[in-house]
Amino acid sequence: MKSDFKFSNLLGTVYRQGDIVFSDDGKQLLSPVGNRVSVFDLINNKSFTFEYEHRKNVTTLDLNKQGTLLLSIDEDGRAILVNFKARNVLHHFNFKDKCYQVKFSPDGKLFALATGRFLQIWKTPEVNQDRQFAPFVRHRIHAGHFQDILSLTWSPDSRFVISTSKDLTAKIWSIDSDEKDLASTTFAGHRDYVMGAFFSADQENIYTVSKDGALFIWEYSAKKTEDDEDEMEDEIDISKYSWRIAQKHFFYTGQAKVKCVTFHAKSNLLVVGFSNGEFRIYELPSFTLIQQLSMGQNPVNTVTINESGEWLAFGSSKLGQLLVYEWQSESYILKQQGHFDATNSLTYSPDGSRVVTAADDGKIKVWDVASGFCLATFEEHTSSVTQVQFTKKGQVLFSSSIDGTIRAWDLIRYRNFRVFTAAERISFNSLAVDPSGEVVCAGSLDSFDIHVWSVQTGQLLDTLSGHEGPISALSFSQENGVLASASWDKTIRIWSIFGRSQQVEPIEVYSDVLALAVRPDGSQVAVSTLKGQITIFDIQEGKQVGNIDCRRDIISGRNLEDRFTSKNSERSKFFTTINYSFDGMAIVAGGNNNSICLYDVPNEVLLRRFIVSRNMALNGTLEFLNSSKMTEAGSLDLIDEDGENSDLEDRIDNTLPGSRRGGDLSTRKLRPEVRVTAVEFSPTASAFAAASTEGLLIYSVNDSIFFDPFDLDVDVTPQATIEALNEKEYLNALVMAFRLNEEYLINRVYETIPLSEVLLVATGIPVVYIAKLLTFIGNFSLESQHIEFNLIWIKSILSAHGSYINLHKNNFSTPMRAIQRFIGRIVKDVTALSKDNKYTYRFLTSTDGSVIPEGENNEMPDGDDEDSEDEDEVVQSEDDDESGWIGFEGKDNKLPVGNNDDESSDEERI
Repeated sequence: MKSDFKFSNLLGTVYRQGDIVFSDDGKQLLSPVGNRVSVFDLINNKSFTFEYEHRKNVTTLDLNKQGTLLLSIDEDGRAILVNFKARNVLHHFNFKDKCYQVKFSPDGKLFALATGRFLQIWKTPEVNQDRQFAPFVRHRIHAGHFQDILSLTWSPDSRFVISTSKDLTAKIWSIDSDEKDLASTTFAGHRDYVMGAFFSADQENIYTVSKDGALFIWEYSAKKTEDDEDEMEDEIDISKYSWRIAQKHFFYTGQAKVKCVTFHAKSNLLVVGFSNGEFRIYELPSFTLIQQLSMGQNPVNTVTINESGEWLAFGSSKLGQLLVYEWQSESYILKQQGHFDATNSLTYSPDGSRVVTAADDGKIKVWDVASGFCLATFEEHTSSVTQVQFTKKGQVLFSSSIDGTIRAWDLIRYRNFRVFTAAERISFNSLAVDPSGEVVCAGSLDSFDIHVWSVQTGQLLDTLSGHEGPISALSFSQENGVLASASWDKTIRIWSIFGRSQQVEPIEVYSDVLALAVRPDGSQVAVSTLKGQITIFDIQEGKQVGNIDCRRDIISGRNLEDRFTSKNSERSKFFTTINYSFDGMAIVAGGNNNSICLYDVPNEVLLRRFIVSRNMALNGTLEFLNSSKMTEAGSLDLIDEDGENSDLEDRIDNTLPGSRRGGDLSTRKLRPEVRVTAVEFSPTASAFAAASTEGLLIYSVNDSIFFDPFDLDVDVTPQATIEALNEKEYLNALVMAFRLNEEYLINRVYETIPLSEVLLVATGIPVVYIAKLLTFIGNFSLESQHIEFNLIWIKSILSAHGSYINLHKNNFSTPMRAIQRFIGRIVKDVTALSKDNKYTYRFLTSTDGSVIPEGENNEMPDGDDEDSEDEDEVVQSEDDDESGWIGFEGKDNKLPVGNNDDESSDEERI
C-alpha cells in the first residue's frame, strides 16, 4: 500500500470571497477558495488548486502580465509570492494591515497595493537582482485619502495609478517624481463610495463609478476664456489645463447598489455588478446599454474581463458561485457553484472518474475528478442529504435524507427514477446498497430498525429488528453480500439478507460505534468508537483480530474560547468516518478534528497524518494558547467589532444565531469549525477524498515525475531502445522502454509500432508488463487524438491476455478502470458527433449522382435513423456482467456510457 499521498486538488468550492483574475492569455481564471487559490483552465476543461495555504481567507490576488508571478494576500495582510508556472512558493511577506487590492503594472516592473488609506508602490522581484533576503523593496508610498482605499487602476503606460476610496473621492498618482505636478488631482463630486476609476485607451478620459450608481466622465481640458478665443497661442500652457467633468450618467437601479465594476479599455466596455444580483454591460463614452442580465438574488461581489474583452467572470460569495459569460454569443463558458452548506457524505464512482457529494443544503453534486468541474446537480431532496452510494456497476446512485426518503438516480439520463419511503415518516442517516443493485437498506436515529427495499419494485421488503439503539452506520460487503450494521447500543451485527434465517448474534464493542467499514473481500469489519479506538473483527468467527489506538494521533485543535492548548483538549478525540483501501491493507479515518490519519492494518501503526486546514478563520486549527489575547472577558478574537465598521452593510448581521449544525446551540454567534465528515479511497487505489469544511479535498499519489526503473540491467539504455525500434524489433523495444520506465520513451515506441504489428506485439508481451501497458494506454489515450489506434491496442491486449487478467483481478483493477474511464470519455463525443452530422452524411451520400430512395433502405448506419425511438437506448453487454461495460444497439459498438448531454444540469460546463 502506497502512503506517499499529497494534496492534489480542491473540489466542491469554486469561490469564497475576494478578487478573481484572468490570466493574460484569457485561458485561465484564478479564484480564491478560502485560504487557497484555484485555477480553472477554460480551454482544456481542467482545474487545480495550489498546495500552499494562507493563515486566513484570501481577499485579493493578482497575476503579472507575463504569467510567471502570483501574489495573493489574506485578511491580515500576509502575502505569499508564488511561481505560477512551477507552483512553488517563493516568499512570504507581511504588509501588517488589511489590503483591499493589489495590481501589477502592465510592464510588470511594479505592483501597487492598497493598505488601509495608503497607496504603496513596490518593485516586483526579478531574477537578475540579488534580493535573497529582501525580495520585496518598496518604491514609494502615497498618503492623501482620509478613509480606506477600495480599488486601484494602472494607466496603460504604467506611469500613473488611480485610487478610489470610501472618502467619496478618487486620486491620480504618479510613479515618477518628475511628473508629480501632472498627477496631483483629486476627483471629487460623488455622493457615495467611489467603487472604481479607469483610464480610457488613449488616456484622454477617466471614468469614475460610485456606489449609488453614478458614472462621471472626466477629460483633461483648459478652462475657456475670452482671451483664449481672441488669441491663438502657439504653445499650450499646461498650467491652464485640469481634469473636469465632461458628462454625468446614472444607472437608475432603485434600491440596488453598485458592488463591483470593471472596464475594458480596448473595446470601451464597462461591466457593473449590483447588490441585487444584476449585472449590466455599457459601451462608453456613449453610455449605451448593451446587455442587462441577472445571476440570482444575491450580490455580485467581483467582476473581471479577459484581455480580448470577450469573456466576463463574475463571483458571488454568498452562494459560492462563479460564472464566465461570453457576452457576444450570450452563453455561459463556465457556470459553477459549490455547496451552500456543510458536506455530509461522498462516494467514488466504480471507475474512479467521478465523485458525488451530498450536503445539508439538500443538493447532490457530481464532480469530475480529472477536470474538477461539477457535471450535474440534483435538488429533489427537501432536506439535508446524509449519505450517497453507487451500485457496483456505477450507473445508479442512491441517496438518503432526513426528509424521510431514499432516492435512486439514473446517472446516464441524470434523473430520479425511484423513491423509497418507510411506513412512517422517519429521517434516514445511513445507507447501504447490495453489490447486485437489487436491494437497498437504510438506518435511522429515530428508529432502531433497518429498512430493506427492493430496487426493482420500490416496495419495503423487510424490517430488520435487533438493535437496541439508533443505527449509526451500515455497510455491505462487495463480495458475499453480507450486511454489517452498527448502533449506539455498543454492538455491531452481521446480517445475511438473502439467507433463510435472519437471526444474528451481536458482537460486543463496549463503546458507542460511530463509523463502520467492511473490508472489500468481506472477511473483516472495522468500527470506530467513541473512545478513540478502531477495532477490527473477523466476520466469520465474530472475534476481535485487531485494535488501533487513535487518541494520540488526533490533533483536535483548540477553539478561540478555550483556555487550554490542543494537547490538553479532550474534544473530538475520535473518528466519525473510516474507509478501507482496495486491498484491505490500510484504513483512512477522519472526524470532527483537524486530522486525517492513514493506518496500516496488519501492523496497527500510523502511516501518515494529514492536516485538513491551517486556516485560522476556522475553529479547531490552532494548537497553542496565546495568552496575550486572553482577558477576563475571554479571548479578544471573540469580541464583535462589526459595529465599528464605516459601512452600514458591514455592520448589519443577517446570520441566524446558532445556525451552524453540530455546535453549542445556546451560543448566539458560532464560528465555522474544521472537521471531516466523510473519507473514501478511490477504486483506482491511487487517491482518496475527504469532505471537509473547506470543501472536497483530493489526495493522490503522483509518481509520474520519478525515475522508477523496472528489472533494469546494463544493456538496457535509451539508445539501445531506439536502435531496437529502428531495426523493427518492436516487442524488444517496448519491453526495454517499460524497464526504463521513461514516459517519453514508452510514448515514442508505442506510437511507432505499425498497426499490422499491434496484435503480434500484444500477444508476445510478457504478462508482467500487461498492467503497466494498460495503465499507460488508459492515461495516454485521454490526451491522444488516435482513438481507433488506442482501441485496437486495448482489443488486442484483452483478446490475448483476457484469461490471465480474469484470474488476477486484484492486480488489474487500476489499469482496467483507467481503460474504462478513457472509453467513457470518448463515447459521449462520438455519439454526439454522429447525431450532429446525420444530415451532413445524408447530403454527402446523395450528391454522388444517385438519389437515396425512400423506403426501408433509407436508414442511417449504426442505428442513427431519424425516426428511431430507441436511438440513445443502451443495452447491457452479455460478455461481462461485472465490469459495467455497456454497448449501443447495433454493430460492435461496445463502449461504456458517459454523460448524456440532453439530461445534464445547468451547471455543466458549456
